Amino acid sequence: MAKLPSTTDIIDDLAFFDDWEERYQYIIDLSKQLPVLSDEERTDDRLVKGCQSSVWLITGIDQGKLHFSADSDAIIVRGLLVLVLAAYQDKSAQEILAFDMDAYFKELDLERHITVTRGNGLRSIVGKIRQEASQA
Repeated sequence: MAKLPSTTDIIDDLAFFDDWEERYQYIIDLSKQLPVLSDEERTDDRLVKGCQSSVWLITGIDQGKLHFSADSDAIIVRGLLVLVLAAYQDKSAQEILAFDMDAYFKELDLERHITVTRGNGLRSIVGKIRQEASQA
């Protein structure tokens, strides 16, 4: 997988844009950095519950660091997945559980600009990753 931008880079990049149309386009552009999962990887047991769009999450662990592969059938959700994975990819379970995702989303001013159902789905994705980290 291509190296994801850092949360700091994402915050800085989004702050550069004057309006939310440009920010949405940036999030859509981020989605191109997320590899597409194969049909074999898109199994029901990997579906994240609580998302309006289909979202698949695969978790692996190597040398104490969690690695995630994720995909969605919605382009904007793929971009939102990059925002989330930027915070969690290649981190230890302790780092994932300690990361303040609410503060990150607030700094991005994200939840005011996405639909309630997208926000709920985003929280489901974060919850699933945190659950995976707590079980690691």
